[in-house]
Amino acid sequence: MASGGITSAKGFCAAGVEAGVKYANRRDVALVVSEAPCVWAGVFTTNLVAAAPVVVDRERLALGGTVRAVAVNTGCANACTGEQGLADARAVAAATAEVLGIAPEEVLVSSTGVIGALLPVERVVAGVKQAAGVLARGAEADEAASRAIMTTDTQPKRASAVCEIDGKQVTLGGMCKGAGMIEPKMATMLAFVATDAAVDRAWLQGALKEAADASFNRVVVDGDESTNDTLVCLANGLAGNRPIDGSHPQAGAFLAALREVCQALAKQIVMDGEGVSKFVTVKVTGARTREDAHLVARAIARSPLVKTSWFGRDPNWGRVICATGYSGAEVDERKVRILYGGVCAYDRGRVADEATLAQMQELMGERAFEVEVQLGLGEGAETIWTCDFTFEYVKINAEYTT
Repeated sequence: MASGGITSAKGFCAAGVEAGVKYANRRDVALVVSEAPCVWAGVFTTNLVAAAPVVVDRERLALGGTVRAVAVNTGCANACTGEQGLADARAVAAATAEVLGIAPEEVLVSSTGVIGALLPVERVVAGVKQAAGVLARGAEADEAASRAIMTTDTQPKRASAVCEIDGKQVTLGGMCKGAGMIEPKMATMLAFVATDAAVDRAWLQGALKEAADASFNRVVVDGDESTNDTLVCLANGLAGNRPIDGSHPQAGAFLAALREVCQALAKQIVMDGEGVSKFVTVKVTGARTREDAHLVARAIARSPLVKTSWFGRDPNWGRVICATGYSGAEVDERKVRILYGGVCAYDRGRVADEATLAQMQELMGERAFEVEVQLGLGEGAETIWTCDFTFEYVKINAEYTT
Protein backbone atom coordinates (compact mmCIF):
# COMPACT_ATOMS: atom_id res chain seq x y z
CA MET A 1 0.00 0.00 0.00
CA ALA A 2 1.46 3.33 -1.12
CA SER A 3 1.07 6.51 0.89
CA GLY A 4 -1.21 9.03 -0.76
CA GLY A 5 -4.79 10.04 -1.32
CA ILE A 6 -7.30 11.32 -3.82
CA THR A 7 -4.74 13.33 -5.85
CA SER A 8 -2.17 10.54 -6.16
CA ALA A 9 -3.13 9.69 -9.74
CA LYS A 10 -2.08 11.88 -12.67
CA GLY A 11 -4.40 14.72 -13.55
CA PHE A 12 -6.39 14.93 -10.31
CA CYS A 13 -6.47 17.86 -7.92
CA ALA A 14 -8.57 18.57 -4.84
CA ALA A 15 -9.35 21.02 -2.08
CA GLY A 16 -11.24 21.14 1.20
CA VAL A 17 -12.49 24.42 2.68
CA GLU A 18 -14.53 25.96 5.49
CA ALA A 19 -17.93 27.08 4.21
CA GLY A 20 -19.97 27.19 7.42
CA VAL A 21 -22.46 24.61 6.15
CA LYS A 22 -23.38 23.75 9.75
CA TYR A 23 -20.48 24.57 12.04
CA ALA A 24 -17.88 27.33 12.11
CA ASN A 25 -14.16 26.70 11.88
CA ARG A 26 -14.24 23.30 10.23
CA ARG A 27 -13.67 22.13 6.68
CA ASP A 28 -17.01 21.07 5.22
CA VAL A 29 -16.87 21.35 1.41
CA ALA A 30 -14.54 19.25 -0.73
CA LEU A 31 -13.93 19.43 -4.47
CA VAL A 32 -12.16 16.83 -6.61
CA VAL A 33 -11.39 17.71 -10.24
CA SER A 34 -9.77 15.87 -13.14
CA GLU A 35 -7.97 17.76 -15.90
CA ALA A 36 -9.31 15.20 -18.40
CA PRO A 37 -12.78 13.65 -18.78
CA CYS A 38 -13.25 10.47 -16.75
CA VAL A 39 -15.18 7.33 -17.39
CA TRP A 40 -16.65 6.38 -14.04
CA ALA A 41 -18.49 3.78 -12.03
CA GLY A 42 -20.59 4.05 -8.91
CA VAL A 43 -22.40 1.90 -6.40
CA PHE A 44 -24.91 3.35 -3.99
CA THR A 45 -27.05 2.62 -0.96
CA THR A 46 -29.66 -0.11 -1.25
CA ASN A 47 -31.77 1.76 1.32
CA LEU A 48 -35.10 2.54 -0.36
CA VAL A 49 -34.88 5.99 1.20
CA ALA A 50 -32.11 7.53 -0.90
CA ALA A 51 -30.78 11.06 -0.47
CA ALA A 52 -31.11 13.64 -3.24
CA PRO A 53 -27.43 13.52 -4.28
CA VAL A 54 -27.67 9.74 -4.64
CA VAL A 55 -30.67 10.17 -6.95
CA VAL A 56 -28.81 12.77 -9.03
CA ASP A 57 -25.64 10.65 -9.30
CA ARG A 58 -27.66 7.60 -10.30
CA GLU A 59 -29.17 9.69 -13.09
CA ARG A 60 -25.68 10.64 -14.24
CA LEU A 61 -24.58 6.98 -14.18
CA ALA A 62 -27.57 5.94 -16.30
CA LEU A 63 -26.72 8.60 -18.90
CA GLY A 64 -23.28 7.05 -19.39
CA GLY A 65 -21.40 10.30 -19.93
CA THR A 66 -18.01 11.35 -18.64
CA VAL A 67 -17.34 13.18 -15.37
CA ARG A 68 -14.81 15.88 -14.50
CA ALA A 69 -15.60 16.79 -10.88
CA VAL A 70 -17.13 15.72 -7.58
CA ALA A 71 -18.50 18.28 -5.11
CA VAL A 72 -19.03 17.03 -1.55
CA ASN A 73 -20.46 18.70 1.53
CA THR A 74 -20.75 17.60 5.12
CA GLY A 75 -23.09 19.06 7.74
CA CYS A 76 -26.29 18.26 5.83
CA ALA A 77 -27.29 14.96 4.20
CA ASN A 78 -29.91 16.52 1.89
CA ALA A 79 -32.02 13.40 2.51
CA CYS A 80 -35.82 13.28 2.86
CA THR A 81 -35.99 16.79 1.43
CA GLY A 82 -38.35 16.12 -1.48
CA GLU A 83 -38.31 18.02 -4.75
CA GLN A 84 -36.51 20.93 -3.13
CA GLY A 85 -33.67 18.62 -2.15
CA LEU A 86 -33.32 17.38 -5.73
CA ALA A 87 -33.35 20.94 -7.04
CA ASP A 88 -30.70 21.90 -4.49
CA ALA A 89 -28.43 19.00 -5.45
CA ARG A 90 -28.72 19.93 -9.11
CA ALA A 91 -28.08 23.58 -8.27
CA VAL A 92 -24.80 22.66 -6.58
CA ALA A 93 -23.80 20.60 -9.63
CA ALA A 94 -24.67 23.46 -11.98
CA ALA A 95 -22.77 26.04 -9.90
CA THR A 96 -19.74 23.75 -9.74
CA ALA A 97 -19.86 23.26 -13.51
CA GLU A 98 -20.06 27.01 -14.09
CA VAL A 99 -17.03 27.82 -11.96
CA LEU A 100 -15.01 25.03 -13.63
CA GLY A 101 -16.21 25.74 -17.16
CA ILE A 102 -17.68 22.28 -17.74
CA ALA A 103 -21.16 20.84 -18.29
CA PRO A 104 -23.47 20.24 -15.27
CA GLU A 105 -23.72 16.57 -16.29
CA GLU A 106 -19.97 16.28 -15.70
CA VAL A 107 -20.36 16.98 -11.97
CA LEU A 108 -21.22 14.45 -9.27
CA VAL A 109 -22.53 15.59 -5.89
CA SER A 110 -22.43 13.93 -2.47
CA SER A 111 -23.67 15.02 0.93
CA THR A 112 -23.45 13.72 4.48
CA GLY A 113 -24.82 14.86 7.81
CA VAL A 114 -28.19 15.08 9.52
CA ILE A 115 -31.20 13.73 7.61
CA GLY A 116 -34.20 15.98 7.00
CA ALA A 117 -32.59 19.43 6.78
CA LEU A 118 -32.63 21.47 3.58
CA LEU A 119 -29.23 22.01 2.03
CA PRO A 120 -27.86 25.55 2.59
CA VAL A 121 -27.13 25.90 -1.11
CA GLU A 122 -25.61 29.37 -0.97
CA ARG A 123 -23.03 28.27 1.59
CA VAL A 124 -22.19 25.08 -0.27
CA VAL A 125 -21.83 26.94 -3.57
CA ALA A 126 -19.65 29.57 -1.90
CA GLY A 127 -17.51 26.73 -0.58
CA VAL A 128 -17.23 25.18 -4.03
CA LYS A 129 -16.10 28.51 -5.50
CA GLN A 130 -13.55 28.92 -2.73
CA ALA A 131 -12.30 25.34 -3.24
CA ALA A 132 -11.99 25.86 -7.00
CA GLY A 133 -9.57 28.69 -6.31
CA VAL A 134 -7.21 26.59 -4.19
CA LEU A 135 -7.21 23.26 -6.04
CA ALA A 136 -3.90 21.47 -5.63
CA ARG A 137 -2.13 18.12 -5.68
CA GLY A 138 -0.16 16.35 -2.99
CA ALA A 139 -0.33 15.56 0.71
CA GLU A 140 -1.80 18.88 1.86
CA ALA A 141 -4.58 18.76 -0.71
CA ASP A 142 -5.33 15.12 0.13
CA GLU A 143 -5.51 16.00 3.82
CA ALA A 144 -7.74 19.03 3.31
CA ALA A 145 -10.20 17.23 1.03
CA SER A 146 -10.45 14.13 3.22
CA ARG A 147 -11.04 16.28 6.33
CA ALA A 148 -13.76 18.26 4.56
CA ILE A 149 -15.96 15.17 4.14
CA MET A 150 -15.82 14.07 7.81
CA THR A 151 -18.79 14.12 10.22
CA THR A 152 -18.27 12.17 13.46
CA ASP A 153 -15.01 10.76 12.10
CA THR A 154 -12.05 11.56 14.34
CA GLN A 155 -9.47 11.39 11.55
CA PRO A 156 -9.30 11.59 7.75
CA LYS A 157 -9.11 8.37 5.75
CA ARG A 158 -6.91 8.02 2.67
CA ALA A 159 -5.19 5.28 0.69
CA SER A 160 -3.38 4.71 -2.59
CA ALA A 161 -1.85 1.90 -4.64
CA VAL A 162 0.16 1.46 -7.82
CA CYS A 163 0.38 -1.29 -10.43
CA GLU A 164 1.90 -1.72 -13.88
CA ILE A 165 -0.31 -2.00 -16.95
CA ASP A 166 1.16 -2.26 -20.46
CA GLY A 167 4.49 -1.10 -19.08
CA LYS A 168 2.91 2.06 -17.68
CA GLN A 169 2.65 2.92 -13.99
CA VAL A 170 -1.00 3.16 -13.02
CA THR A 171 -1.93 4.89 -9.77
CA LEU A 172 -5.12 4.73 -7.71
CA GLY A 173 -5.84 7.10 -4.83
CA GLY A 174 -8.85 7.34 -2.59
CA MET A 175 -10.53 8.96 0.38
CA CYS A 176 -13.61 8.13 2.40
CA LYS A 177 -15.60 9.10 5.45
CA GLY A 178 -17.64 6.96 7.77
CA ALA A 179 -17.82 6.26 11.49
CA GLY A 180 -21.45 5.54 12.32
CA MET A 181 -24.54 4.31 10.45
CA ILE A 182 -22.29 1.72 8.82
CA GLU A 183 -23.69 -1.50 7.41
CA PRO A 184 -23.16 -1.00 3.71
CA LYS A 185 -24.65 -3.45 1.29
CA MET A 186 -23.21 -1.83 -1.83
CA ALA A 187 -20.83 0.86 -0.59
CA THR A 188 -19.83 2.82 2.47
CA MET A 189 -21.09 6.21 3.57
CA LEU A 190 -18.95 8.25 1.15
CA ALA A 191 -15.90 6.92 -0.70
CA PHE A 192 -14.09 8.24 -3.76
CA VAL A 193 -11.35 6.57 -5.81
CA ALA A 194 -9.46 8.31 -8.63
CA THR A 195 -7.17 6.55 -11.10
CA ASP A 196 -5.16 7.56 -14.16
CA ALA A 197 -5.79 4.17 -15.78
CA ALA A 198 -7.62 3.90 -19.07
CA VAL A 199 -10.55 1.58 -18.34
CA ASP A 200 -13.59 0.34 -20.23
CA ARG A 201 -16.69 1.83 -18.58
CA ALA A 202 -18.75 -1.35 -18.33
CA TRP A 203 -15.83 -3.36 -17.03
CA LEU A 204 -15.04 -0.69 -14.42
CA GLN A 205 -18.60 -0.89 -13.09
CA GLY A 206 -18.24 -4.63 -12.52
CA ALA A 207 -14.76 -4.22 -11.05
CA LEU A 208 -15.94 -1.58 -8.60
CA LYS A 209 -18.83 -3.76 -7.45
CA GLU A 210 -16.41 -6.66 -6.96
CA ALA A 211 -14.02 -4.44 -5.00
CA ALA A 212 -16.90 -3.16 -2.86
CA ASP A 213 -17.98 -6.72 -2.08
CA ALA A 214 -14.43 -7.51 -0.95
CA SER A 215 -14.12 -4.40 1.21
CA PHE A 216 -16.92 -2.04 2.17
CA ASN A 217 -19.51 -4.82 2.14
CA ARG A 218 -17.42 -6.66 4.73
CA VAL A 219 -17.54 -3.98 7.40
CA VAL A 220 -20.12 -3.43 10.13
CA VAL A 221 -20.01 -0.71 12.76
CA ASP A 222 -23.58 -0.57 14.02
CA GLY A 223 -25.84 -2.39 11.55
CA ASP A 224 -27.51 0.76 10.18
CA GLU A 225 -27.38 1.54 6.47
CA SER A 226 -27.20 5.20 5.46
CA THR A 227 -29.46 7.00 3.00
CA ASN A 228 -26.37 8.52 1.38
CA ASP A 229 -24.00 5.57 0.83
CA THR A 230 -21.88 6.26 -2.23
CA LEU A 231 -18.75 4.72 -3.73
CA VAL A 232 -17.43 6.29 -6.93
CA CYS A 233 -14.38 5.51 -9.08
CA LEU A 234 -13.14 8.00 -11.69
CA ALA A 235 -10.67 6.97 -14.42
CA ASN A 236 -9.12 9.66 -16.66
CA GLY A 237 -6.78 7.46 -18.75
CA LEU A 238 -3.72 9.72 -18.40
CA ALA A 239 -1.42 6.79 -17.54
CA GLY A 240 -1.49 5.95 -21.26
CA ASN A 241 -2.23 2.23 -21.03
CA ARG A 242 -4.47 0.33 -23.41
CA PRO A 243 -8.04 0.47 -22.02
CA ILE A 244 -8.58 -2.31 -19.49
CA ASP A 245 -11.49 -4.68 -19.99
CA GLY A 246 -12.14 -8.33 -19.29
CA SER A 247 -9.86 -9.45 -22.13
CA HIS A 248 -6.86 -7.39 -21.02
CA PRO A 249 -4.09 -9.70 -19.72
CA GLN A 250 -3.37 -7.36 -16.80
CA ALA A 251 -6.96 -6.67 -15.78
CA GLY A 252 -6.34 -8.71 -12.63
CA ALA A 253 -3.50 -6.42 -11.58
CA PHE A 254 -5.74 -3.36 -11.76
CA LEU A 255 -8.55 -5.13 -9.91
CA ALA A 256 -6.13 -6.17 -7.16
CA ALA A 257 -4.96 -2.56 -6.75
CA LEU A 258 -8.55 -1.30 -6.68
CA ARG A 259 -9.43 -3.91 -4.07
CA GLU A 260 -6.33 -2.93 -2.05
CA VAL A 261 -7.37 0.72 -1.88
CA CYS A 262 -10.98 -0.12 -1.02
CA GLN A 263 -9.99 -2.57 1.71
CA ALA A 264 -7.59 -0.09 3.28
CA LEU A 265 -10.31 2.56 3.36
CA ALA A 266 -12.92 0.13 4.71
CA LYS A 267 -10.68 -0.98 7.57
CA GLN A 268 -10.01 2.66 8.48
CA ILE A 269 -13.76 3.17 8.81
CA VAL A 270 -14.00 0.35 11.36
CA MET A 271 -10.93 1.55 13.28
CA ASP A 272 -12.52 5.01 13.50
CA GLY A 273 -16.05 3.83 14.27
CA GLU A 274 -18.00 5.96 16.72
CA GLY A 275 -16.62 5.29 20.18
CA VAL A 276 -14.76 2.20 18.99
CA SER A 277 -12.11 0.67 21.25
CA LYS A 278 -11.68 -2.71 19.49
CA PHE A 279 -11.17 -3.74 15.86
CA VAL A 280 -12.59 -7.25 15.57
CA THR A 281 -12.18 -9.65 12.66
CA VAL A 282 -15.04 -12.14 12.54
CA LYS A 283 -13.99 -15.20 10.57
CA VAL A 284 -16.42 -18.00 9.74
CA THR A 285 -15.17 -21.26 8.23
CA GLY A 286 -16.64 -24.68 7.54
CA ALA A 287 -20.04 -23.41 6.42
CA ARG A 288 -22.15 -25.39 3.99
CA THR A 289 -21.86 -22.49 1.51
CA ARG A 290 -20.09 -19.13 1.34
CA GLU A 291 -23.50 -17.46 1.63
CA ASP A 292 -24.10 -19.27 4.92
CA ALA A 293 -20.69 -18.16 6.18
CA HIS A 294 -21.57 -14.58 5.31
CA LEU A 295 -24.90 -14.81 7.16
CA VAL A 296 -23.19 -16.07 10.31
CA ALA A 297 -20.38 -13.52 10.22
CA ARG A 298 -22.74 -10.61 9.70
CA ALA A 299 -25.13 -11.77 12.43
CA ILE A 300 -22.26 -11.90 14.92
CA ALA A 301 -20.88 -8.54 13.79
CA ARG A 302 -24.27 -6.84 14.15
CA SER A 303 -25.26 -8.26 17.54
CA PRO A 304 -25.33 -5.53 20.24
CA LEU A 305 -24.89 -8.21 22.91
CA VAL A 306 -21.81 -9.61 21.23
CA LYS A 307 -20.37 -6.14 20.58
CA THR A 308 -20.83 -4.98 24.17
CA SER A 309 -19.15 -8.18 25.43
CA TRP A 310 -16.11 -7.31 23.31
CA PHE A 311 -15.99 -3.87 24.92
CA GLY A 312 -16.10 -5.48 28.37
CA ARG A 313 -13.39 -8.04 27.46
CA ASP A 314 -15.89 -10.80 28.19
CA PRO A 315 -15.33 -13.93 26.04
CA ASN A 316 -19.06 -14.62 26.12
CA TRP A 317 -19.15 -17.31 23.46
CA GLY A 318 -22.80 -17.98 24.32
CA ARG A 319 -23.77 -14.73 22.63
CA VAL A 320 -21.70 -15.68 19.58
CA ILE A 321 -23.33 -19.09 19.19
CA CYS A 322 -26.74 -17.52 19.74
CA ALA A 323 -26.17 -15.11 16.83
CA THR A 324 -24.85 -18.04 14.79
CA GLY A 325 -28.06 -19.94 15.41
CA TYR A 326 -30.45 -17.17 14.37
CA SER A 327 -28.37 -16.06 11.36
CA GLY A 328 -30.43 -18.05 8.87
CA ALA A 329 -27.52 -20.32 7.97
CA GLU A 330 -27.44 -24.08 8.41
CA VAL A 331 -25.94 -24.73 11.86
CA ASP A 332 -25.37 -27.84 14.01
CA GLU A 333 -24.15 -26.84 17.49
CA ARG A 334 -22.61 -30.31 17.94
CA LYS A 335 -20.10 -29.44 15.19
CA VAL A 336 -19.38 -25.79 16.09
CA ARG A 337 -16.10 -24.50 17.50
CA ILE A 338 -15.62 -20.87 18.68
CA LEU A 339 -12.19 -19.32 19.15
CA TYR A 340 -11.03 -15.96 20.48
CA GLY A 341 -7.57 -15.06 19.23
CA GLY A 342 -6.94 -18.70 18.35
CA VAL A 343 -7.92 -19.93 21.85
CA CYS A 344 -10.92 -22.26 21.90
CA ALA A 345 -13.91 -21.15 24.01
CA TYR A 346 -16.42 -23.75 22.81
CA ASP A 347 -15.61 -27.06 21.13
CA ARG A 348 -18.59 -29.12 19.93
CA GLY A 349 -20.29 -29.14 23.33
CA ARG A 350 -17.20 -28.77 25.50
CA VAL A 351 -16.65 -25.47 27.29
CA ALA A 352 -13.34 -23.75 28.14
CA ASP A 353 -12.21 -23.82 31.77
CA GLU A 354 -11.60 -20.72 33.89
CA ALA A 355 -7.89 -20.53 33.08
CA THR A 356 -8.59 -20.59 29.34
CA LEU A 357 -11.30 -17.95 29.67
CA ALA A 358 -8.83 -15.74 31.56
CA GLN A 359 -6.35 -16.20 28.70
CA MET A 360 -9.00 -15.07 26.23
CA GLN A 361 -9.82 -12.04 28.37
CA GLU A 362 -6.21 -10.98 28.17
CA LEU A 363 -6.21 -11.36 24.39
CA MET A 364 -9.34 -9.20 24.20
CA GLY A 365 -7.46 -6.39 25.88
CA GLU A 366 -5.61 -5.80 22.61
CA ARG A 367 -6.76 -3.11 20.17
CA ALA A 368 -7.46 -5.79 17.55
CA PHE A 369 -8.32 -9.47 17.84
CA GLU A 370 -10.09 -12.23 15.90
CA VAL A 371 -13.18 -14.26 16.65
CA GLU A 372 -13.46 -17.44 14.59
CA VAL A 373 -16.48 -19.70 14.26
CA GLN A 374 -15.85 -23.10 12.70
CA LEU A 375 -19.16 -24.65 11.60
CA GLY A 376 -17.82 -28.05 10.54
CA LEU A 377 -20.31 -28.49 7.70
CA GLY A 378 -18.45 -27.68 4.48
CA GLU A 379 -15.94 -25.43 2.76
CA GLY A 380 -17.77 -22.07 2.89
CA ALA A 381 -15.82 -19.21 4.49
CA GLU A 382 -16.23 -15.46 4.94
CA THR A 383 -14.70 -12.60 6.92
CA ILE A 384 -16.29 -9.43 8.30
CA TRP A 385 -14.45 -6.52 9.92
CA THR A 386 -16.30 -4.94 12.81
CA CYS A 387 -15.92 -3.34 16.24
CA ASP A 388 -17.28 -3.14 19.76
CA PHE A 389 -20.02 -0.93 21.26
CA THR A 390 -18.87 1.47 23.96
CA PHE A 391 -20.43 4.07 26.26
CA GLU A 392 -19.11 6.73 23.87
CA TYR A 393 -21.09 5.28 20.94
CA VAL A 394 -24.31 5.71 22.92
CA LYS A 395 -23.40 9.26 23.91
CA ILE A 396 -22.57 10.34 20.34
CA ASN A 397 -25.80 8.95 18.90
CA ALA A 398 -28.06 9.97 21.78
CA GLU A 399 -27.17 13.60 21.10
CA TYR A 400 -26.55 13.58 17.33
CA THR A 401 -29.11 16.24 16.32
CA THR A 402 -29.13 18.22 19.58
